[in-house]
Amino acid sequence: MNGAEAEHWAEKYLLSQGLKLIARNYRGRFGEIDLIMQDKETLVFVEVRQRSSNRFGGAAASINHQKQQKLIRTAQQYLARLGHTPPCRFDAMLMTDAEGRDVVWVKNAFDA
Repeated sequence: MNGAEAEHWAEKYLLSQGLKLIARNYRGRFGEIDLIMQDKETLVFVEVRQRSSNRFGGAAASINHQKQQKLIRTAQQYLARLGHTPPCRFDAMLMTDAEGRDVVWVKNAFDA
């Protein structure tokens, strides 16, 4: 499974869980957010990570402090376009199997 396939799978899964798609692959000055979704009143910024092995810490370890800061700044840029700030959270979809079978959805993966 490549990155685009992982993002597509994550989107389908989150839609099946009742979230609504707002944007995919939002690009800002500081980076990219894989998926922006709505969970009731909450805007959810989703980072999708797929690693075929846990050898170097796996998918979760790849969302380090530097990556988190890029995601936060990109989300702030997106929110500035809205003119208001709804409740928000950062989720992670972690896939540690090359076939996408071992998936973990981490809500509130980190704080802004």
